[in-house]
Amino acid sequence: MKPFYVMEVLERAQELERAGEDVVHLEVGEPDFDTPEPIKEACLRALREGKTHYTHSLGILELREAICEHYWEKYGVEVTPDQVVITSGTSPGMLLLFSVLLDRGDEVILPDPYYPCYPNFVQYVGGVPKALPTEEAEGFRYEPQRVRESIGPRTKAIVVNSPSNPTGVVMEPERLREIASLPLWVVSDEIYHGLVYEGREHTMLEFTDRCFVLNGFSKLYAMTGWRLGYVIAPREFVRPMQILAQNLFISANAFVQWAGIAALKETHDAVERMRREYNRRRLFMLGELRKLGFGIEVEPTGAFYILARARHLSEDSLKLAFDILEKAKVGVTPGVDFGPGAEGYLRFSYTTSMERIEEGMRRLQGYLESL
Repeated sequence: MKPFYVMEVLERAQELERAGEDVVHLEVGEPDFDTPEPIKEACLRALREGKTHYTHSLGILELREAICEHYWEKYGVEVTPDQVVITSGTSPGMLLLFSVLLDRGDEVILPDPYYPCYPNFVQYVGGVPKALPTEEAEGFRYEPQRVRESIGPRTKAIVVNSPSNPTGVVMEPERLREIASLPLWVVSDEIYHGLVYEGREHTMLEFTDRCFVLNGFSKLYAMTGWRLGYVIAPREFVRPMQILAQNLFISANAFVQWAGIAALKETHDAVERMRREYNRRRLFMLGELRKLGFGIEVEPTGAFYILARARHLSEDSLKLAFDILEKAKVGVTPGVDFGPGAEGYLRFSYTTSMERIEEGMRRLQGYLESL
């Protein structure tokens, strides 16, 4: 496995901070907001009530039912609790689903740029990642005809990530429908659903049943450290996933699962406040990065990232990111983390306060002037 370069940038930034430096963090996609109070209260209540034991390996029924209600109310799709597998974060869900879906040598199409861990999970279980370049002129979206032409005899699945990390792009329903019509299983990473600022997002379940949905609570509800996620899977795959989960994880934390119900049912206003603030930061950062000369052809409308062209500064995004960190004390993510198609880009995350973003932009301006 390759290193997760954003973590290497973060760890160097932390070393600088321990030495007394002040670093502006625009590298990591972790909400700076505190977890909403109803979630914390539900967790404390569960602890006081003694809900501290193993749960059903698929997760408590009440949480699985709440997830089904959420998908019905938001998207109008019918999901039943026996299709839902609760996991300790979305990454374990990814491990489970690729383990049961892939035989050794099966190919999985990934969009390039992609979330760095996708190919690692596929390779870990013996699959073959097949990165398909997506063009900036197309908004870093799959072009369905190119996908169709890339399908070979061992191609089994395609990963869809909308809104996307690292691009922030939201795919339109027409394109999702075309992808759903292909003779492939679809793995739909929907972890950034709810963080959309223009238009609306769509679940792949609106277009196909040959679909695994990955989702969780980390991003939308500011619950990264709580480690709670889930997979919505076709019924024939649930039992194999359950057996794996029993052996590898036993169950997700009991009291955290009860907190997840509160997240789904009691946090609408808090989530909307966070979403509005992310949008304010997004618009400000887009304007500032463009003023500084970074290339952004298609504006991101979801998640909390901006992938900006920086080839005029360097073709080596990893070297550039560390140079910015050392000289300007601003943490940014090198594009190479996200595949060959993102080399020459930098990813900026707006998951810190407006004041810190403003300071980061001032420091970047000084860095550029010094070149």
